[in-house]
Amino acid sequence: MVEIVLLFVLLFCLITDIYNRKILNVVTIPAILFGLIYFTTESGLEGLWFSFSGFIFGLILLLIPFMFGGMGAGDVKLMAAIGALMGSIFVLHAFFFTAIIGGCISLIILLRRMGIKQVATHMFVTFFVFRGQTKEMYTSPEGKRNFSFPYGVAIVSGTLLAYIWGGYL
Repeated sequence: MVEIVLLFVLLFCLITDIYNRKILNVVTIPAILFGLIYFTTESGLEGLWFSFSGFIFGLILLLIPFMFGGMGAGDVKLMAAIGALMGSIFVLHAFFFTAIIGGCISLIILLRRMGIKQVATHMFVTFFVFRGQTKEMYTSPEGKRNFSFPYGVAIVSGTLLAYIWGGYL
């Protein structure tokens, strides 16, 4: 039952994030409440702890990038909903897969926008000359910081990989 709810939540959030660049509260909040109520009725306080700890862990994993403007609040709530539905261990696996997929998507976008020579030069200067202390990464010749993509795609993909592959981290 929980897996079906998770699948619908992921599918709906994927569609809305791609088309509207939003992950809606009307999807994530009921999913969180469903997870908390379902596991509490099934297993009592242990079930509540399972769901609540997954919720908190999922929330914390993306809270820091959100605070620095790296993603939207909907992404954070989606990861918290995944935690409430599947627990803390699962949400950690989903987070690792999400980070890898998100990094790959970002690298592909950077390579397409800047070109491999400019990306390689910037990475060399950032990591070896300034030891990671540069403040900005320009993604266009005009120097504008217009680099973003719907991170819900990475979250959904990472969650599905975590479900398919389980604990193979």
